[in-house]
Amino acid sequence: MKWIDTYEIVDSLIDKHPEVDPKKILFTDLRNLISNLEGFDDEFDKCNERILEAIQALWIEEED
Repeated sequence: MKWIDTYEIVDSLIDKHPEVDPKKILFTDLRNLISNLEGFDDEFDKCNERILEAIQALWIEEED
């Protein structure tokens, strides 16, 4: 799984962290949660705010 795999990342976050409110998570915490997901194997430096915003927006959408 890479940073651009937003749907797969969000599905994994929903499964692994149902207690997390995606509307309140800090980007630093979100980046750490993603980088620790099983199957995630992209470089930490390739992540940027735009990617995290897209993941967070999709996660919020999926939760609603």
